[in-house]
Amino acid sequence: MESAGGQSLKSPLRAGILAAVVTLVADQASKWWLLHVFDIAHRDPVRVTPFFDLVLAWNIGISFGWFQSDNPTAQMALMVVKGVAVVALGIWMARSRTLMATVALGLIIGGAIGNAIDRFVYGAVVDFALFHVQIGGKDINWYVFNLADVAIVAGVIALLYESFLGQPAVKAP
Repeated sequence: MESAGGQSLKSPLRAGILAAVVTLVADQASKWWLLHVFDIAHRDPVRVTPFFDLVLAWNIGISFGWFQSDNPTAQMALMVVKGVAVVALGIWMARSRTLMATVALGLIIGGAIGNAIDRFVYGAVVDFALFHVQIGGKDINWYVFNLADVAIVAGVIALLYESFLGQPAVKAP
């Protein structure tokens, strides 16, 4: 099937799938390297810059550590919700006709699957990036996060941009 400009309507979907796969591989590779090669679990916070450290944080909650629970039933419920969300986002991505929305959805899907793999394998999401600043002698820390979280946030920002300033995307299922 071709659009009016002669471009295949399937090409945005390929870009979205590629974004999901690249996100998933980069996320899992970074976590594997930090855990098994760099051995971050046996290190104090590693200062990379004056405002960025590598630390290990096991997130048993959802985004930004909200709804912390190590209860197996709560963990299973989170996995089910993530599974349903990934399927719904996949349907939306398959129906999307704009490159930006499709890639954004791919980033979100890849990030969600990456964090779900952590939850399944480790019982928690592996977070490791910490931005911080000192103002007036007081330390201000951002949430500890990972590459999957970055992809999810970037995908949401791109979807918001697309919905307000870009071409209208196909509505979510």
